[in-house]
Amino acid sequence: MSNALPPRDPDDRLPLRERKKLRTRQALTDTALELFTERGFNGVTLDELCDAVEISKRTFFRYFAGKEDVAMAPTQDLWRAFLDDLRTREPGDGPVLEMLQDALFAAMDRMTADGWAHRVLLSRRLAAVTPSMDAHGLHFCHDTGRAALAILHRRLDLADPDDPRTRLAVDMLVAAFRCALDRWTAGPGTPTRAGLAAHMRDACAALPGSLTLTAGPRPPGQALRAEIRDVGGSPVRTSLHHPIPAFTRPSGG
Repeated sequence: MSNALPPRDPDDRLPLRERKKLRTRQALTDTALELFTERGFNGVTLDELCDAVEISKRTFFRYFAGKEDVAMAPTQDLWRAFLDDLRTREPGDGPVLEMLQDALFAAMDRMTADGWAHRVLLSRRLAAVTPSMDAHGLHFCHDTGRAALAILHRRLDLADPDDPRTRLAVDMLVAAFRCALDRWTAGPGTPTRAGLAAHMRDACAALPGSLTLTAGPRPPGQALRAEIRDVGGSPVRTSLHHPIPAFTRPSGG
């Protein structure tokens, strides 16, 4: 039998005050996702969320800007870790897009908190039926892209600061992640961080081919068939002759 001690959680090395802040923030995120999933996003008030965690609204706003912010915390934490890595990553001689990809994969490796993948899944399912969350996500994505560009321009010797390729590299990374996240969310089985990383690798590998993809016109009269999945992950068959059914919001009960 081995006497080796289990690996120490990096958070355990933080001062007690910081560990308490992290626990409070995690409790807010977990409780918010649980309540929003049960009652619907609009079925839970901020007061009810704060009461459930036994904190004041003033304390809540020390951690999050609003309900949308706390509901999207799992993926936002990932992208903040991405920016942290990008600020300190040693630039190499390879393509900028590869540097961005490496930074995002490194950020995924840092998402070691128990249940992170499950929280991402709950958050994505809520966003699919909550317009205000989707709008918040677009705003956050825009701000993150601008921050990544600023870091690249500050740290790399880019001949032309107005070269569109730098922004396109950031945009392609975000597009690949959204593609990977959609496929991962719709997949069967228990979601895992490793599974999301695998989908992300597949999406990144497909980027070059997407730039040269060609296709001819569809033969007349041939029905387009596709498979989508509802919020619960169940497949929904549709075609041009059978419109996609509208998603319904979770009931408030």
